[in-house]
Amino acid sequence: MSTAVASGTTARGDGRWVVTGRGSLAAYLVAFALVGLCLAPAVYIILGGFRTNSQIIRSPAGLPEPWEVGNYTGLLTGEVFWQQLINSVIAAVGTTVGAVVLGLMASFVIARYPFKAKHLMYSLFTAGLMFPVTVAITPLYIMVRDLGLTNTLAGIILPQIAFAMPTTVIILVPFLRAIPKELEEAALIDGASRLGFFVRMVVPLSLPGVITVGILAFVASWNSYLLPLFLLSDNDLYTLPLGVQAFASQYSVDTARVLAFVSLSMIPALIFFSIFERRIVSGLTGAVKG
Repeated sequence: MSTAVASGTTARGDGRWVVTGRGSLAAYLVAFALVGLCLAPAVYIILGGFRTNSQIIRSPAGLPEPWEVGNYTGLLTGEVFWQQLINSVIAAVGTTVGAVVLGLMASFVIARYPFKAKHLMYSLFTAGLMFPVTVAITPLYIMVRDLGLTNTLAGIILPQIAFAMPTTVIILVPFLRAIPKELEEAALIDGASRLGFFVRMVVPLSLPGVITVGILAFVASWNSYLLPLFLLSDNDLYTLPLGVQAFASQYSVDTARVLAFVSLSMIPALIFFSIFERRIVSGLTGAVKG
């Protein structure tokens, strides 16, 4: 059952508004246009990997004719791509686990326990969003060098955890604040310790937010370029973003092969992000409501 309210707008029985008619058509056209603009570069790069250099020079925007799969098979049968893929996975998983575990514990303290520096600590995490890695790269490099972690994946993972913490805390604090105080009191009365309440109740109830911050930390680490550029000098430790730059420099005249390498490096992140896109939206929605 629905009631027409205005041209192109309908009120449904459940109280939600639905755009219909010309407004709906215009919205879909705009959405498809934006999606096309976003996907066009990725599609061009992927198709470019199936072409030869002569095809690209002759018709830059054309389709492969014939399809050249040797660019991809040559990279997949080599060791360089797989080594860099493994390095990226190690760095991304290490960053994700560290950011989620430390961020969840810090958010739990800020959200659930009163202490004098509570608001100051939350403000410090919020202020961390204003300092990108480009601003702190020089002192960060000196610190990592003094710790003896240059040219190691650990030297990449630890700073990435630190830069992921502000976003993690800001998203998780509303989730943890929304957990009823009575639930914690009941758990303590039943004999659960604070740690037991945290593990058995807090983590499952805040799982949408945990998944969201985990995905954001993973994708940010996967796409990180500046930090590996400053800290890694061994080719065997290159992550995929740094490997793409090195590969493009080495094979600058072989455009088709470079496009194939770029395609292979971005496909895992695209698949990962596409699978968990709904989780990100639901997690951010829960954080706003909290």
